[in-house]
Amino acid sequence: MKIEKLPSGSYRIRKTYKGQAYTVVTDYKPTQKEALKLMADELDRVKPESRSQKHVSFQEAAAGYIEVKRNVLSPSTIAGYERLSRALSDRFLKLLVSDISVLDVQKEVNDYSVGRSPKTVRNAHSFISAVLSMYRPEISLRTSLPQKIRPQTYVPTNDEMRKVMDYARGTEYEVAILLAALGLRRSEICALKADDLQGNTLRINKALVENSDHGFTEKGTKTTDSAREIYLPDELADLIRQRGYVYRGYPGNILKFLHRAQDALGIPRFKLHALRHYYASTAHAIGIPDSYIMQSGGWQSDNVLKSVYRHALDEEKERMQKQAAEYITGKILS
Repeated sequence: MKIEKLPSGSYRIRKTYKGQAYTVVTDYKPTQKEALKLMADELDRVKPESRSQKHVSFQEAAAGYIEVKRNVLSPSTIAGYERLSRALSDRFLKLLVSDISVLDVQKEVNDYSVGRSPKTVRNAHSFISAVLSMYRPEISLRTSLPQKIRPQTYVPTNDEMRKVMDYARGTEYEVAILLAALGLRRSEICALKADDLQGNTLRINKALVENSDHGFTEKGTKTTDSAREIYLPDELADLIRQRGYVYRGYPGNILKFLHRAQDALGIPRFKLHALRHYYASTAHAIGIPDSYIMQSGGWQSDNVLKSVYRHALDEEKERMQKQAAEYITGKILS
């Protein structure tokens, strides 16, 4: 039996029993005794004979996989799996797991790729692979996937942010946008209560995420590193106390308001999540160490920070290149 830490911060317990792989995921590091108990409960709950049954359709296998994972994965992840399952072709869904070949998977991925981003396709393939691994652990996929696209990180300027905040002042969305500019995720903002604020310290330990019933469920933060406390300036802390709440509208309405503001102000459209990039970029620019930026924003690794800084460096590179080109051409063409 193996216990390993996942990139998300959770811990995965793995065990092979009678040729079948069993997995339990926890949000804390279990002791050996706890891991044995968790795995025993999993083996009791999921009958081995039902998991080794290969003569079911992929659709049935996917439903079984989702059910097994329902209690250990977040509601939003389960909802995503269910959407992925519905988006696969009828031809593939009806195939018996025992008959699915590497070629079948490749063909499904090829068809699924039409009109979808490489990231979406990779997520779908990961789901297919996980389902097949549960029912046919011997299968080895070597699927060719679309090449990853380097994301274009947009970082709003201070001037754009000032205009947006002037537009939002006094509205239902003012606090939500301010908190996003301080590095909070939308799911964290929507789960906050007024009593999460003590003095100038805001405690972030929960998130509001979409569930499989097209509603929203409160859960723990995205990762263990996301649970944190941050400092709020007096003006923002007083505003929350005066209102008695943080944000109590529909989560998606924050982005709709932001887009209305951008259109009215004549500035480029950017997503609410771009404000986390704005926070990281601005904090870095004023000399805040990366370790503190990661803690304040609840980032587990510095990959996002590097992406944001690369954007800033690209702008600086362009400015330097322009300066050099204009200087040289001015010397030799004058």
